[in-house]
Amino acid sequence: MFTLDVSMPEVEATMFAQGVGVVADMDIWHKRIGHVNEQRLKSMQSSEIVTGLLKFKVDGMHKVCEACQFGKQTKNVFPHDRNVSKRALDVVHLDVWGPTKTASMGGCHYYVSFIDDHTRKVWVYFMKEKSEVFTHFQNFRMLAEKQTGLQIKCLRSDGGGEYFSNEFTTYLKIHGIQRQFTCRYTPQQNGVAERKNTHIAKVARALMADKSMPHHYWAEAVVTAVYIMNRIPTATVHGMTPEEKYSGRKPNLSHLKVFGCIAYVHVPDELRTKLDPKAEKCVFIGYSLEQKRYKCYNPVTRKMRVSRDVVFDEMSSWYADVKDTIGADANEHVVVRNAGQQSQTLSGPREPPSSGSTNRPWSGRLRHNSSPTNTRDASYKGKEKVGEALGMPDISAGYSHVDGESSGSEQSLDEEFGIPAIKTPSVKRANVANRTPQTDPGL
Repeated sequence: MFTLDVSMPEVEATMFAQGVGVVADMDIWHKRIGHVNEQRLKSMQSSEIVTGLLKFKVDGMHKVCEACQFGKQTKNVFPHDRNVSKRALDVVHLDVWGPTKTASMGGCHYYVSFIDDHTRKVWVYFMKEKSEVFTHFQNFRMLAEKQTGLQIKCLRSDGGGEYFSNEFTTYLKIHGIQRQFTCRYTPQQNGVAERKNTHIAKVARALMADKSMPHHYWAEAVVTAVYIMNRIPTATVHGMTPEEKYSGRKPNLSHLKVFGCIAYVHVPDELRTKLDPKAEKCVFIGYSLEQKRYKCYNPVTRKMRVSRDVVFDEMSSWYADVKDTIGADANEHVVVRNAGQQSQTLSGPREPPSSGSTNRPWSGRLRHNSSPTNTRDASYKGKEKVGEALGMPDISAGYSHVDGESSGSEQSLDEEFGIPAIKTPSVKRANVANRTPQTDPGL
């Protein structure tokens, strides 16, 4: 007797071909069961939830399955970064949002947001082009560093080209600001700015939807959303608001009003006469950061009003009954009203009622005839609606069909309005054919 060495490659191949060696091989069962992962394969064997699964060693697969890499590979999980900076302005996140299809009232399509990593306070600047990011960063840096007495140490963004201009890069080097940017197609690494922009957009959409605001108010809604978000708690900042953690002052919310509501702005005596209204009806669109005043906009005059003397009707909306068109001006909005009470229908003469016919209004195309009482040069169609504001009588009988046939009662209505009747040749031939001894004694 002698011992057979089954570790020889030739012997292993023979045993696998006969289905014997697979008992102790986990790799082959991984392939047989649709490339299932190792943990599930082990649980199937240990819990015995299936039958026919032969026993194999559970010491794990020692090889990388190439088929799984081609068919099932995913990105590595991004760990949640809980390491918040120790001081304000140590790390500043920025990101550009846009473009929007509808321009703001200032003609902008983008905004750039700056988020302080320590306090989570947000600043936004609106732009017409992405190339304006560098200018707004300079303004933000001067403002934030003056307010806090601290300096920006690190700037974190994605790999957008607007952050890598020569002047931007040189500026950061001169002032000793470290730059950090994400890998390509991995916005998760700039998650603070990405999530904050998503939150801003959600709040802005809700503010506009509540009062049916047109889309060109989106910039004002974004500013108001940021103003509110800086004054309410966040998940990262515990026990206080971003505004209090940044400035040390607890915010007061007693002055907040409903965005988009109707606001009656007081008109000073110096700007009106004795009989002029003492208030101007506007739309509330936000809060002034330079003054303790409210920002209101008059869609009729298209002027901005900033005042502290404002009376708000927070349950009403300027655009509650307006059918909005994206990007349209305020004068282009159409108010939906009961058109049946404010219009009349052009209809021709009716035939006398009879037992075998139903009363139906005449409906046909009309050709406009010249008349001294009508100076409007327009073409009309049957059943066309004309607003009462024109103050025009129903003169449809003064028109003839396009095909030349008379409407049948032109003469009486023409005489009523003092309009001479115009008879076409076909009408004259029809009148001659219809002449009888009873109607015309001259026959």
